[in-house]
Amino acid sequence: MNSDFWFKDWFNSKYYHLLYNKRDDNEAGHFINGLCEHLHLAPSARVWDLACGKGRHTIAFAKKGFKVTGTDLSKNSIKEAIEQNETNVDFFIHDMRRTFRINYFDCVVNLFTSIGYFDNYKDNFTVFSNVHSALKPGGLFVVDFFNSEKVKKTCVSEYTEQREGITFHINKEIIDNVIRKKIAFEANSQQHTFTETVSLLQLNDFEKFAEKSNLKLQNVFGNYSLEPFNADESERLILIFKK
Repeated sequence: MNSDFWFKDWFNSKYYHLLYNKRDDNEAGHFINGLCEHLHLAPSARVWDLACGKGRHTIAFAKKGFKVTGTDLSKNSIKEAIEQNETNVDFFIHDMRRTFRINYFDCVVNLFTSIGYFDNYKDNFTVFSNVHSALKPGGLFVVDFFNSEKVKKTCVSEYTEQREGITFHINKEIIDNVIRKKIAFEANSQQHTFTETVSLLQLNDFEKFAEKSNLKLQNVFGNYSLEPFNADESERLILIFKK
């Protein structure tokens, strides 16, 4: 398997969604509520949920009346998102490293650590450039990433997770500022192994992506309640950029 596309295979797997099935829709709704209050988007705003997964954040935006587009590389995630039949939403299979509409959106969101998985670090710049192209003048780009400093300090190298009779054996290591997570398990009498890799991107990395893409940093938050960012203690790194 081409390592550059490990995320396409793993994120498209039903076992990926099983392992991470404890994600909280109420938390997502709370975050979107607070975010919308902060952003002051117009009622007619067009929002792009970039790397939307099954669309939990996309639909939270749509329920507020915005015209929302969700895109993701995983065809299975998009299929399930479409099946929810939510109004005000369109879903498409799309690789964020490719352009998608020009001067079209009032706001683009990239949530729950959905960037930084690329083998080529420069692909992160490409994503920011594509977002800049997709935004209208004055449009906003919201990035929600984990706090890399805290992750490095609290990283557990080995543990297991139980889901519906399947035991996921997980090993983590940090090499060259990249988290490599090996996930091994048995299902349907077969052994499976996947490897996640994600760069430990920090605030200065995102500032570089933005500067090169002509996006201006407006705010930095440290959690889903949009409280100030603290490099030692915050769980998240939430950034708001403006075109």
